[in-house]
Amino acid sequence: MELTINELTHIYHPHSPLERVALDGINLVIPSGSFVSVIGHTGSGKSTLVQHVNGLLKPTKGHLQIGEVRIDAKSKGKVLHTIRQKIGMVFQYPEHQLFEETVERDLCFGPLNFGVNLKTAKARAIQALQQVGLSEALLSRSPFELSGGQMRRVAIAGVLTCEPEVLILDEPTAGLDPRGRSEIMALFSKLNQEKGMTIILVTHSMEDAAFYSDKIIVLDQGKVTLEGPPKTVFSKHEQLRSLGLDVPVTMDFLLKLSERWKDDRLVAPLFTIHETCQHLAHLLKVSKEER
Repeated sequence: MELTINELTHIYHPHSPLERVALDGINLVIPSGSFVSVIGHTGSGKSTLVQHVNGLLKPTKGHLQIGEVRIDAKSKGKVLHTIRQKIGMVFQYPEHQLFEETVERDLCFGPLNFGVNLKTAKARAIQALQQVGLSEALLSRSPFELSGGQMRRVAIAGVLTCEPEVLILDEPTAGLDPRGRSEIMALFSKLNQEKGMTIILVTHSMEDAAFYSDKIIVLDQGKVTLEGPPKTVFSKHEQLRSLGLDVPVTMDFLLKLSERWKDDRLVAPLFTIHETCQHLAHLLKVSKEER
């Protein structure tokens, strides 16, 4: 399901002393089945943007075309309800959204709320647990008896039971250790690649944005300042740093090495240790041949 955003503007507390323009004339296209990361410093408009895609906020001006559904300032509750069936959202610390007595009841809540019968909801609950790497033996347990990592996976499974076509992730790895973060991101990548699910990731992790995305959108003061494939965006490292953003650690290493050795050939938009080592080995070989 393709998402098109046209001249999207959102103003908080309009016509009051607290008025603030959070989004200012945003134009974007997010292709169906893509993995898009949204980055920007705190207050740049990232969360406000994705809350429009999910229908949690309505535009002050402009509109969004989500598949065949249009959202604008006049959109009513029925339209927004339809959108939320197709677009799931995983908030930061999603385990805080758990509330039912058992895992099964928590997982069934979303589908039942959208009119799915109980038998189908229970089948979806089992499937969603499998998707996030958990056993159906957990269905009868209280979600509050699980480990932190299990709780987060159950919360994500709760979004997946609604079978969304688009999944919005707002800092989904916050508070996780490196292993847990890697496992969760691998899960989202699998959903994108194997299920064709469109993923929109809001993140402060330049590594995750670089490694998993097809496209990166950079926001600053409510406007799109950069967009494109990771290699294109991160090649603008000076512009990114002027916006208060960093680059992936592999690029940061190459930039520092370039400054020390005074060799611009070292700088390249590379995002894995393997690629970085290959690049350095190639340059050392070339340098040796030149001597």
